[in-house]
Amino acid sequence: MTEVTRFPDPARGPGDQPLAWGGDLRPETLVDAYRNGIFPWPDARGELWWWSPDPRAVIPLDGLVVSRSLRRSLQRYGCTRDTAFDRVVAGCADRPGEGTWILPELQRSYSLLHAAGVTHSLEVWDGHGALVGGLFGAAVGGAFMGESMFSRARDASKVALVHLVSHLRARDFSLLDAQVPSPHLTSLGAVALSRAQFLTRLRAAREAAVRF
Repeated sequence: MTEVTRFPDPARGPGDQPLAWGGDLRPETLVDAYRNGIFPWPDARGELWWWSPDPRAVIPLDGLVVSRSLRRSLQRYGCTRDTAFDRVVAGCADRPGEGTWILPELQRSYSLLHAAGVTHSLEVWDGHGALVGGLFGAAVGGAFMGESMFSRARDASKVALVHLVSHLRARDFSLLDAQVPSPHLTSLGAVALSRAQFLTRLRAAREAAVRF
């Protein structure tokens, strides 16, 4: 059965341009987008664009690259889940001199989705109890749709990613979406799937009876 959605069919949209424009950032709109392989990416002026890129970056849950230096960093920091969600989102939005796509309206919706058990965070702490990095995203069945990460200390965001992958494997997730391919993601083991391949895997993963 075809899922009812307010968005255009991503399989028919351009791969290197936005799929749609406008609309709202209500929690239910975001869930609709994620379930269909679409994510919000407002520009610096606050214009709301929706994307479903082709190709799509995915981090295989059995293929994360952990360097020797990163292994040492894993011993240096502590990592928790869902203990400081709003602070992680705020950290991801705090990019002095760069601007951010994580608008206040988006932060509010992500917070509401967190309360509903849809969005989740991993927090990285140093030995003094300071939040030095983290990441967040949305769980859709057995797919985790990664949204953003931040780092205030060496390797802190990578430490969060290592813990995320370990947790997703333990919970029988099958898909970790990393959105747009980049050299940085490739260095961590990300692979580029065609959009058709990604959407096929997402449709299967989102129906899995697993919980974050």
